[in-house]
Amino acid sequence: MNLFVFGLGYTALQFIAHHRTQCESIAGTVRSVEKAGILEKSGVRAFRFDGAAYDPRILDCLSQADALLISVPPSGGTDPVLTHFSDAIASAPKLRWVGYLSTVGVYGNADGAWVDETTPPNPATARARSRIAAEQEWLALGDKAAFAVQIFRLAGIYGPGRNALLKVADGTAKRVVKPGQVFNRIHTEDIAQVLWASIERPSRNAIYNVADDEPGPPQDVIAYAAELLGCEPPPEISFEEAEQTPMARSFYEDNKRVRNTRIKTDLGVTLRYPTFRHGLRALHRTGEGMEAGTNWPEGSMGP
Repeated sequence: MNLFVFGLGYTALQFIAHHRTQCESIAGTVRSVEKAGILEKSGVRAFRFDGAAYDPRILDCLSQADALLISVPPSGGTDPVLTHFSDAIASAPKLRWVGYLSTVGVYGNADGAWVDETTPPNPATARARSRIAAEQEWLALGDKAAFAVQIFRLAGIYGPGRNALLKVADGTAKRVVKPGQVFNRIHTEDIAQVLWASIERPSRNAIYNVADDEPGPPQDVIAYAAELLGCEPPPEISFEEAEQTPMARSFYEDNKRVRNTRIKTDLGVTLRYPTFRHGLRALHRTGEGMEAGTNWPEGSMGP
């Protein structure tokens, strides 16, 4: 299988790490020449695409791709991949599977109630509204094409190098409390297995919630990470008093519990890490958090 990825970021690279031996070739896009060079050394062909200008060799890769994964977010209210490559994608002769990585943020606020793929989206932010628009455009493209388009709505992403253990270890963790607030999360290894299961059994215009089994308060995740590391958790601080970036605060506008039944019934997936406790324990066994980690932009993986 020839895989092409728009947006060789954290989640996409974790997927590649788990399934690269099942691909004949892997290529994708990055925003910088420096990152392209690093990925080339690892066997991934990387081409520059900054949302406007792009390497014309991307078009050749699309003509040979069997599967296409999109993890580039909308920009300025539009999808840059569709803006520049919709015709090339629609006419790609070998393409049979397209996966678009979206977010459970499209459901908006449900006041803690359960939502599933049949729940009408109710996005509360411009960012989430742009995601819904992009989803609809990708599904419309799939309606007219020979390949199947799938939408994957991801919960808060964590995994190697990005998790609460590292935040506790390097002192950046905050135990922010907003009464009644819960979030779902998803380990990158489970994202990878969901995507691969979909590639093996593509379903036209399918939408999947990719989330764990147990939504929970964010402060509990930090407390459990501290317990695993054998240290005191940071003190609780109320949401109103916490100093957070606008991006981080925006996550708390949505309060919902996300059902993941469809990935189990339709794709046959059994989550390896059904709760944050399973995921953090496994990461701790690999040594995550035993030394101070590297900070990443707040809000990049959700609470």
